Amino acid sequence: MSFAAVDDTGWPVATRSRMLAAAMKLFSQYSFAGTSLQMIADELDLTKAAIYYHFQTREKLLIALMQPILSEIGKVVETAEHQRGARARAEAMLSGYAGIVARNRSLAAVTVFDPSVRSVLRSQPEWAAVIDRQLALLAGVGSAVSGGINAAVVMTGLAGAASAADPHLADDALRTELVDIGRRVLGLPAPKH
Repeated sequence: MSFAAVDDTGWPVATRSRMLAAAMKLFSQYSFAGTSLQMIADELDLTKAAIYYHFQTREKLLIALMQPILSEIGKVVETAEHQRGARARAEAMLSGYAGIVARNRSLAAVTVFDPSVRSVLRSQPEWAAVIDRQLALLAGVGSAVSGGINAAVVMTGLAGAASAADPHLADDALRTELVDIGRRVLGLPAPKH
């Protein structure tokens, strides 16, 4: 006899994963603000109470959905901050970010293009700090004015490009293309081989 893995609430992990997958699908279609917990429950043929049991609010569901990608970005930021020189820090941040958005295409697009998602993320102090640190690393290679603009273009542009890329394009190939584009925007030279 085998038992399904359960989370800390006693529910099967697969149920929580299905809830997150359904939320991602609906957020992509209708936006975060346009998706209700009832819509997610209907998508899964569950009761709204079942969704509430795991996630008391849409914001908590979004935070649970975003946690893995934001944790990855946090690690990339920490690694980049330990590089010597502004160009090396920007290159490490760019490369890490491009890899993350290439592997998480739909989630990256929702994060960047949905203003209500940005608002929720910015309301989380630890995440707002990571986002600001990420922007600072990318902006560090430009002037006070152009650096910040270029950093914002790279973050939003790469996420948008990843979401619009051919779904059959391998993540590594997409990451390489995104890094090349990001280097051009930031004015970073390609590494010498």
